[in-house]
Amino acid sequence: MGFNFYWANISSFLLIFYTDVMGLAAAAVGTMILATKIVDAVTDPLMGALADRTRSRFGKFRPYLLYAALPMAVAGVLTYTVPAAGDGGKLLWAYATFTLMMLCYTVLSTPYSALSGVITGDSQQRTTLISFRFIAAFAGTAIVNYCTLDLVAWLGRGDEARGWQLTMAAYGIAAAALFVTVFLTTRERIAPPPQQNSAVRQDLKDLLNNKAWLVLFALALIIMVTIVMRGGASVYYMKYFVLRPDLTGRFLGAYSVALAVGAALTPLLTRYFDKKRLMVGLMAAVGALSCAMFFVPAEAIGVMFVLNTLIGLALGPKSPLAFSMYADAADYTEWKMGRRATAMTFAAATFSQKLGGAIASAAIAWLLAAMGYVANQAQSGASQLGIVLLLTVIPGVVAFVAAFTMRFYPLDNATLAQVQSELLARKAARP
Repeated sequence: MGFNFYWANISSFLLIFYTDVMGLAAAAVGTMILATKIVDAVTDPLMGALADRTRSRFGKFRPYLLYAALPMAVAGVLTYTVPAAGDGGKLLWAYATFTLMMLCYTVLSTPYSALSGVITGDSQQRTTLISFRFIAAFAGTAIVNYCTLDLVAWLGRGDEARGWQLTMAAYGIAAAALFVTVFLTTRERIAPPPQQNSAVRQDLKDLLNNKAWLVLFALALIIMVTIVMRGGASVYYMKYFVLRPDLTGRFLGAYSVALAVGAALTPLLTRYFDKKRLMVGLMAAVGALSCAMFFVPAEAIGVMFVLNTLIGLALGPKSPLAFSMYADAADYTEWKMGRRATAMTFAAATFSQKLGGAIASAAIAWLLAAMGYVANQAQSGASQLGIVLLLTVIPGVVAFVAAFTMRFYPLDNATLAQVQSELLARKAARP
């Protein structure tokens, strides 16, 4: 939940904050977001290597949740601050503060993600654990999507820039409290083999020889394009196509609740469906529903709400499924290579997610600029078409590509059961 006080804001509101509040050109914002997220994404494997090699009385991963919580809150406020400067100065401020914010996010999120791989070694327990994680994550997304614009208006009292500052301060305080709660209430139980070589180069080599992880790497990039593109385009869609910006909170809120419901259903679904087949079916459904939404006219608000909610329901299980698969991929590496690098496994996957998010955010901004988007003005027919495509057909096609990619994932239930059984036997045989 704490992470999504930031991530949901980035996905849904950061782009429109930069274009409509800070007053930056859409094309310049697209380039800035792509450049800063690429820098940020590169730091994920570095943070993974550092976390895997951390030794403390609190464990490998938990200490970062304690020490990085306050810097994250400060960076969030700075990112959503409009400086008293010209366009060039504002753009430089955006580069600097957004980079800082995402670096702080990496320091927190990489060890946090790795925790799910060391709390328990049981695959079904991991799926259940990560499902609870994403129920809370999507609850945080629902709070952000439903409440943020109202909070900005209420706290700003006519000063939108001030409202964003105070809103992010409130989210930052709440998130910091939640990060400390996770630190206090978790325990690391799974450790690497005691004889393991600790070379970072070997960690990367192991991942590149792990087919399961390579498929998940590609999948994370592809799916994140779908998710971020839909999230970022939704605000523009309601404001400039539907012409009902007052419904944005409800539109995104219903979608976020559907995501949480989907996440909650994941442990039940994985009892009856193989993870691989389930992911293929869900992404195919997202693709079909997204493309169907293209044909919904602006006045058919009920229909677009229903379709968008169904898309959220189908996307909801994606995150707990994918993250439980990352933990399974870490097991697979240990089984095949005799080495375990849990944080690196998650960090390299997060690299892919952030790269996909960067591509999606940049694509939104660049397409809006190419179609003649003008902030806070009635849009041309071409600009409106671009906004609709960004929410419907483009992410829909990307979702179909994700469904196809998942067909190459090698860890079905039978293979995974064999891997985990043999790992338990090796552990029991250690002196």
